[in-house]
Amino acid sequence: MPALRFLVRYAYAPLFLVGFIAAALAIVAGGGGKLVLLPLLLVAVGVAFLAERILPYELAWNEARGDAGRDWLHAVVNEASIFAGIAAIPLLAAVVPGLGIWPTGWPLWAQLVVAILVVDLGITLAHWASHKLGWLWRFHAVHHSVGRMYGFNGLMKHPIHQAIELSAGTAPLLLAGMTVEAGALLAFAVAIQLLLQHSNADYRVGPFVYLWAVAPGHRHHHLASKTDGDVNFGLFTMLWDHALGTFEVARPQPLDGEIGVAGRPDYPVRYGAQLIEPFRRQDRHLVEPSG
Repeated sequence: MPALRFLVRYAYAPLFLVGFIAAALAIVAGGGGKLVLLPLLLVAVGVAFLAERILPYELAWNEARGDAGRDWLHAVVNEASIFAGIAAIPLLAAVVPGLGIWPTGWPLWAQLVVAILVVDLGITLAHWASHKLGWLWRFHAVHHSVGRMYGFNGLMKHPIHQAIELSAGTAPLLLAGMTVEAGALLAFAVAIQLLLQHSNADYRVGPFVYLWAVAPGHRHHHLASKTDGDVNFGLFTMLWDHALGTFEVARPQPLDGEIGVAGRPDYPVRYGAQLIEPFRRQDRHLVEPSG
């Protein structure tokens, strides 16, 4: 067990990201169907849960709080919508002709790097705007309502907010003419990154914490505060947080009881209630962000 704990602490994050994305690249490059990535994603979820139990950041966050079924629903609905969007890429290309500038002749790994950099900018900016605009925050608050952080939290989003973020991140890629293969790999890479970003595993990434948007930095973002939680918005990187002046890793990371939605400890827990909550009267709603 000490050896496993050491492995999780110092090698888990890079091995998880590189290993699963490399496996996905091999499957797609080898002509495997895009749906084969779904079983691979389930394996990644299992590995993420195992790492959280071998070396938890907060032991209490490994225990379900009546939220396990809800989180599975969020994950299934949101991942299904992403893969449905990928399947619709050829139809979208026929309806809205792109610019034809996508580097289709490049290796798939290089196309994926380009896609990650573009989507990182778009989704990071949409995320930042979701903390500044009240109407967007009401949808984004579903994601922040979690009482514990673990891998599945990254997939817990209101479908409308999910659509807004995805549109902001992928519209430039679709206009450029991104292929279905690159889109499938991008969707898989985003899911893998979200599992790492919200992980309850107590891993270290050393100086990469200044560049890589993973759990040691992202936990600060979930602090239940109108202002102190407005940091570390990046999806894959911290590049845009440095540019926006929203980067933070110096202060202690939040612990159990310190995350959630400011002013709303009673935020709905059930899936259906969370879908309805953003549409409730504003004066009965959550405390909105400043800015």
